[in-house]
Order: sequence, then structure tokens, then C-alpha cells
Amino acid sequence: MNSDSDLQIAGDILEVQHLLQPARTHPATVAEFAGLARTIAADRAQWAPLVQYDATTRWYHRLRTGPGYEVWLLSWVPGQGSGMHDHGLSSGVLTVLEGELTERTERGSRSLEPGAQRVFAPGYVHEVVNDSLEPAVSLHIYYPGLTEMPMHAAQCAPTAADVVPA
Repeated sequence: MNSDSDLQIAGDILEVQHLLQPARTHPATVAEFAGLARTIAADRAQWAPLVQYDATTRWYHRLRTGPGYEVWLLSWVPGQGSGMHDHGLSSGVLTVLEGELTERTERGSRSLEPGAQRVFAPGYVHEVVNDSLEPAVSLHIYYPGLTEMPMHAAQCAPTAADVVPA
């Protein structure tokens, strides 16, 4: 018996249902959205058969929706990019599933390899590009669902000294 505490629990605490948080069926926090992205990324059978590559434009597919959020699957052939943009009022989680992508911001560039995640708030301006020689696939979760994607004027191309490690 531990005498350092006046609190002792009698019986099975799991039987006291009103003290337990109910399991959420949908994410509600940044950590839960990032966790959802990791869960989807780990289930390759769920997304890999859907991926297509288009040499003329970025390919995208809405993978799922939930209350107030959307999950998108995107493919990027070498040289394809998003252009400088933000996501309006939406926050997001970007997760690289295959290949390598580069994220550029006014602060520099960051190489994103499989498993890398970027979480961003509304108004965050960036560009995502496949600078590699191989195709890439990424997963994007937006909350609330994406309703706008304002484009921004291209900024100066970063030099090698501006590259930020992942």
C-alpha cells in the first residue's frame, strides 16, 4: 500500500463509465488529424490501388470526408508543383507517402521524404514541388474542408544555402 497518497481507488476504475472519455469516431485536434494521416499512410492497401499519374497536371482524389474535414490523395510526377498558395481558412496536414517532395516557403526549402509530415495553419503560404526524378504520392487533410486555395506571386527561388533539413 502506498501511503504517499490519500487517493485510493476501490474496484475497477474502468467500470465507472462517466469518468471515461468516449472514443471519438473522427479527429478533433491537430494531433488526432496527424494520427489519422499516419494511420492512412500505414494502410497502403487503402490508397495505393487508387493512385494514378498524369503527365499534364497533378492528379488528386478525395479519399474520404468526415464532419468538417477532407482527406485527399495526390500524385506528383517529376517537375510538377502546386505553385505558391495558401489554403484560405483551412488548416492542414501534409504527409508524404511515396517519393520525395520539396516544400518551399519564404524562409527556404525543406525536403520531405516518405513519412514526413507538415502541419499548417490557415493562411500558411507554401509551394510543394516534386524536384526528384521519381514520382511521389502525398496525403492531405484539410479542416475545415478546402474551399479556396489563393495563389501567391512566386518568390525568389531558394539557393542551396536556404535548404532546411527535414
